[in-house]
Amino acid sequence: MTSGRSRPRRLLSIGHSYVVSLNRRLPQEIARESNGTWEVTAVAPSFVQSALRPIDLERQDDEQLNLEIVPAHLTGVPQLLCYGRRLRELLGERWDFVHCWEEPYVLAGGQVAWSVSRKTPWVFYTAQNLDKHYLPPFGSIERFCVKRCAGWIAGGEAVARVLSARGYDSKPHRVIPLGVDLAAFRPDAAAGLSIRRELGWDQPGPPIVGFLGRLVEEKGVRFLTSILSKTSSPWRAMFVGMGPLDTELRRWAADFGDSVRIVTGVQHDRVPAYLNAMDILCAPSQTTPRWREQFGRMLVEAFACGVPVIASNSGEIPYSVGDAGVIVDERDEGQWVTALAALLESPSRRKELADRGLDRARTQFDWRVVARKHLGFFDELLDCRGTAAQSSPA
Repeated sequence: MTSGRSRPRRLLSIGHSYVVSLNRRLPQEIARESNGTWEVTAVAPSFVQSALRPIDLERQDDEQLNLEIVPAHLTGVPQLLCYGRRLRELLGERWDFVHCWEEPYVLAGGQVAWSVSRKTPWVFYTAQNLDKHYLPPFGSIERFCVKRCAGWIAGGEAVARVLSARGYDSKPHRVIPLGVDLAAFRPDAAAGLSIRRELGWDQPGPPIVGFLGRLVEEKGVRFLTSILSKTSSPWRAMFVGMGPLDTELRRWAADFGDSVRIVTGVQHDRVPAYLNAMDILCAPSQTTPRWREQFGRMLVEAFACGVPVIASNSGEIPYSVGDAGVIVDERDEGQWVTALAALLESPSRRKELADRGLDRARTQFDWRVVARKHLGFFDELLDCRGTAAQSSPA
């Protein structure tokens, strides 16, 4: 497909999340997996005020791509975040393809749609899995992005279904999930044992039920504490995360003595060790009128560490989990208690699910697999564009 070209294809990938070096894994893997047939440039803002903390651009020494740092404004409001003039200058250069990791209804997505050359095919990535109607000017921005793009990438099956019904199906699309770093997230019994010792769980005991994520109601923290309170099978529980329900969670934990640990402030590079300390990961996400689970990063990270998963049916979770975990109705406490007890009491079932999860992580969510899916879509759109140009009358 690429053998007749004298130069690599040039890809420009834009995303405000690229301010964090770990979030540039996708363009890095695209560059690696292309084997020199694509030259990749990532555009990242110099600073972002995230919901959790201010973030200056994080650099990484071994990146396999060109990095363009662009000033950004109003970074504390995702819908209004916009890039400085340098982005327009970059988009005016010659690119074979542009990839926009910005939602099509936000100002940054509109900037790309307005500034990219009409001769340059481009796609946007979206994780919106709710049928929302946006106030002006965001609805107009969304329609303009869909009209101008060559195609779009849905972060999940639920996203594709919702947005296709909104008219997005007028353009080609692919469902491509986020990835997981299999070098960092892997089965590691020694790391898990070390965490258990740090937490004072030196001696063997009941299986450890784990939670990983924000300590907020929509992530199911209150729901999980209710389930654990009603589960008679022996358990220990570890909550890893931060959020407004921290104090309430600690009050609940006080009634269970040595059986509960709450761990906050865990850096990302230590997350694999905490996952390896768990016997089961629970993801009891709860749908609200304004939110449903978009992917469930903790699920694929648990898969990669060989940790069996039990999760709710909120949003994308059933598609992310497939047959590699136990899916339970998000509101049915009785069903949750039964399902959790069954896993607590069956090491063989936990081992079966752990093996399935590992296979799913390696075949569906490895960043290399995700990068190849992006490359395939880019090449397909370019080839279709070339065929259309050749068939057009002179």
